[in-house]
Amino acid sequence: MKKNTRVGSGAMIVERSTYQRQKLGAILNSDPTTLYTQIHHDNDELSNQRHSNAYAVTPTRSNNNISPLLMSPWNQDTSSPYNKSPWLLTSSTVNFFNNDENNHNNDELENGLIQSLVREEGHIYSLAVSGELLYTGSDSNNIRVWKHMKDYTGFKSRSGLVKTIVVSGEKIFTGHQDGKIRVWKGSHKNPSSYKRVGSLPKFKDYVKSSMNPKNYVEIRPHRNAVKVKHFDAVSSLSLDEEEGLLYSGSWDKTLKVWRVSDSKCVESIQAHDDAVNAVVSALGGHVLTGSADGTVKMWKRESKGKKTKHVLDRILLKQENAVTSLAVNHLSTVVYCGSSDGLVNYWERDEKNNALNHCGVLKGHKLAVLCLAAAGSLVFSGSADKKICVWKREESGAHLCLSVLTGHMGPVKCIAVEEEPHNGVQRWKVYTGSLDKSVKVWRVSEHVPDLKIIDSSPTYDSSPRRSNY
Repeated sequence: MKKNTRVGSGAMIVERSTYQRQKLGAILNSDPTTLYTQIHHDNDELSNQRHSNAYAVTPTRSNNNISPLLMSPWNQDTSSPYNKSPWLLTSSTVNFFNNDENNHNNDELENGLIQSLVREEGHIYSLAVSGELLYTGSDSNNIRVWKHMKDYTGFKSRSGLVKTIVVSGEKIFTGHQDGKIRVWKGSHKNPSSYKRVGSLPKFKDYVKSSMNPKNYVEIRPHRNAVKVKHFDAVSSLSLDEEEGLLYSGSWDKTLKVWRVSDSKCVESIQAHDDAVNAVVSALGGHVLTGSADGTVKMWKRESKGKKTKHVLDRILLKQENAVTSLAVNHLSTVVYCGSSDGLVNYWERDEKNNALNHCGVLKGHKLAVLCLAAAGSLVFSGSADKKICVWKREESGAHLCLSVLTGHMGPVKCIAVEEEPHNGVQRWKVYTGSLDKSVKVWRVSEHVPDLKIIDSSPTYDSSPRRSNY
């Protein structure tokens, strides 16, 4: 029986577990306050870990302070197990590959945590980077704007958890839980002011389409809906800047194609048998969709006169586990697919045969892979196990796990990456958003001197190693 999983949009070799996991949809659609407990029950090892807040009440010694708390025997002996507890460590005590303990310049840090961005207003579900601005979406319906890693401004929709964000020039497109795609634009006079300039589809286009019975589709017995509008959560957005097209995937099982210039829906495709969790556009007029029905499909854009139509080109994957995330590299030669079983499948393009060949599986997570991002020769995978694995694709096509980024206290829901070259070294600034209500900013280089775990909070030991196929 297939798992119906909907996703918004250790030692490193982990074999498949035989226990029955709870459906991911039930986890992610549950009360956020119970989310971490549910995930822990799904994994014996994780359930043994405690989210200790002991560091928050650890007293500071002072000769002038004779508080009973300070007279506690736990505070009199520096060899106390309490003082040695790993739960007392903070990110400032961890050495991120940097052997010079006196070097505190973040610009010189090659690999590690730069900063944590926290604003207590909701779980982070979406991220987008454009220039010097970072956009974050949460279940508070807010879109926060960060500039130089500081809270800059924000804007709010009236309803709808913000599941996905893409930026196209001056326009910001946001996909919401209520099935709407909203369009925002910043003010030229006041750059910190944003306002909603429309939605997809436009109201007049929706009304015009609703007048034609041929534009209706059956969404359930005895209920029809206009096909130019999503009637369930918009889970993923992807932009084809060259063609000026925006692709949207929804839990209503459809893939819709929008023309950015006039906000028109030029095509609606009944793409899958279950919720569409991920959409990503690729070069050559292709777009890929991943679904809770366990399939990854590739669609090809064909021009017929003035009209454009997408046809099914091939099915890359059929499996029992839900597909939860997709990514392609910048040349569209490698496709990555994350699943609810914690695995990342990948395919490489065969130019001679015009085919995509399945080349292996990356095993680095214990729970569902909720987000993927590719940059240069690196691939980043974020998971419900609270970790981000950094993989490097070598010239041979094999993938090496360079590092594991840890520190989030909740599932990692979204990743955004921007290039940050420095002294001739290719490095990246990585933003990760989590259901712990925080965004962490990391710096990762493609040339890592030692393979270690990049850690910003205590966790159980794990050793990255080459993945086996």
